[in-house]
Amino acid sequence: MVEGIVIERAGQKITVFVPEKNKSYRGIPLGKVKKKDKVYAGDKVKGRIVDSESFAIEVIEERKNLLIRPPIANVEKVVIVATIQNPPFQSFLMDNLLVVYSYLGLDTVIVFNKIDLLDEVGKEELQRWYTIYKNAGYKVIKTSAETKEGIEELRRELLGAISIFAGPSGVGKSSLISKLTGKELRIGEVSRKTERGKHTTREVRLIPFEGSFIGDAPGFSRVEALNFMEKEEVRFYFPEFLRYQCKYSDCLHLNEEGCEVREALKKGEISCERYKNYLKMTKEFVPWLKEVCD
Repeated sequence: MVEGIVIERAGQKITVFVPEKNKSYRGIPLGKVKKKDKVYAGDKVKGRIVDSESFAIEVIEERKNLLIRPPIANVEKVVIVATIQNPPFQSFLMDNLLVVYSYLGLDTVIVFNKIDLLDEVGKEELQRWYTIYKNAGYKVIKTSAETKEGIEELRRELLGAISIFAGPSGVGKSSLISKLTGKELRIGEVSRKTERGKHTTREVRLIPFEGSFIGDAPGFSRVEALNFMEKEEVRFYFPEFLRYQCKYSDCLHLNEEGCEVREALKKGEISCERYKNYLKMTKEFVPWLKEVCD
């Protein structure tokens, strides 16, 4: 049997890429696969090449993981794309995405795109957020699809993996994917009225590039960490919190005695913006925050 990977699932349409042939085929589920199994983009499959256009899917290999939104299997890395301006940066959405994907066991890369469009205020904001996330322990890349700045660094980061691009619409995910893969995708624009992006991607597909695959999936407007985990678990997915040893192992970094995270916040070792998003995520309030962060 020949090995392949499902690179597109749109309704009843299944497309299988066979690396051995460097060619895509229409996937046709057979036998048990047809009767019992649902096929997802990212599935590694085995089967037979029936003719020049068709691939008979006989086996779906065991999945490493399966994301629900977007519905892609075997994802290893998530690129969370944001812009500082056009549309404005949403730090709460960014932090929710970072927490959720970390919870799901995926490596994350933060990309600040459209840096060529920033005015002086925007450039200062970019540097501020870049520093915040670098200090928190994340991989952060500044990019411009127009000038190609940061594209080579991003390309190296994605080699050898199945990756997906996440983030709100309008931040330039499709433009970045086009620059990386050489494949032209539908490019959206930012609505002048709402300053939010218009959705341009409707189906889920993986684009082969240099032995790797990039998922082009619908944009995200919101995601809630508490839809995936208990509120007591959220603290484990803020990497800067994990550097500190609180007096109590179940410390939620709120009002507990001996909380080293709170002390780190007071010293400026943890950003107020990130801590405020942690509170918002867990729907908590602490009365002392105003005197520390304002």
